[in-house]
Amino acid sequence: MIRSSNLSYQYPNGPALSFPDVDVAQGAVVLLRGPSGCGKSTWLALVAGLMPPSSGDLTVAEQPLSALKTLTADAWRAQAIGFLPQKLHLSAALSVQQNLAMAQWAAGQAEDLARIREALSALGVAELAQRKPAQLSGGQAQRVALARAVLLKPRVILADEPTASLDDDAANEAVALLLGTARRQGATLAIATHDARVAAALALTGEKICQIGLQATKDVLKQL
Repeated sequence: MIRSSNLSYQYPNGPALSFPDVDVAQGAVVLLRGPSGCGKSTWLALVAGLMPPSSGDLTVAEQPLSALKTLTADAWRAQAIGFLPQKLHLSAALSVQQNLAMAQWAAGQAEDLARIREALSALGVAELAQRKPAQLSGGQAQRVALARAVLLKPRVILADEPTASLDDDAANEAVALLLGTARRQGATLAIATHDARVAAALALTGEKICQIGLQATKDVLKQL
């Protein structure tokens, strides 16, 4: 679940971004729409607890984020949040399996090969476990990155522009993968995008969507 009230963020020497109030139940789908530079990535960072809001209240996965301290925030984020960034950030020096193991190490857990295989198998890329990222196609790399994001079975999955560099067929597949993975895990899914194809793909599923529209200003565009 994600709940916010009077949420805003002030960039140093820049304008304050104000965000609409949100109240979505666990397992819901949130679509954050707007042009580049309107604050979508900022909203995702706030929800992930990567930075504190300048004002307002924010509760994610039943956790009031204002109550988190630096150390507890890291542990909470590792367990509760799965993040699929626009740039996938797979380590080129490591195999697919090792890239996923890094998520377990970051959460203070021992490498669990059974869980890694389970996550890769669920996304149809188990056979790629020993490959390096350079040996993957774009679609394979995105599936691996999603497997890494959901490896610890987070309660919230955040995706930042997941279709930005994809053709129409791949974009539809990416949306289906995100939604299917969130459904299997009972996770809340939040997708930030300026791509109209995402909304169209979600509409075809019949899924009830909470849509948040953000508008950019010239000042905000300069700041972000």
